[in-house]
Amino acid sequence: MKTLTTLALTMILAVPVTGLAAGDAAAGKDVFLKKCASCHGQGGEGKDTIAQMLKVKFKHLGAADVQAKSDADLKKVVSDGTGKMKGIKDIEAKGLDDVLAFVRTLKAK
Repeated sequence: MKTLTTLALTMILAVPVTGLAAGDAAAGKDVFLKKCASCHGQGGEGKDTIAQMLKVKFKHLGAADVQAKSDADLKKVVSDGTGKMKGIKDIEAKGLDDVLAFVRTLKAK
């Protein structure tokens, strides 16, 4: 019985838990390009013309201090907005996870 229990636990732990996996960066890039790139640029660098119009300075999304934010904090910024940035209200939880996964790929190396 002990062997059977050990085998069952091993099989359960060996199965990938896809429901808990991080978002899909490739899908997130698509969402980012549709909903975010008009202000943040295709690579997260920010667009100077938008920054001048809004009288703000964009921080590259790959900057260390942006990347240091928790997933929850970044999701809140995307969905609720911050400062002069309006939140994205028509994004589903999966899309939000995907965008976050893409933004994490922008981390400065």
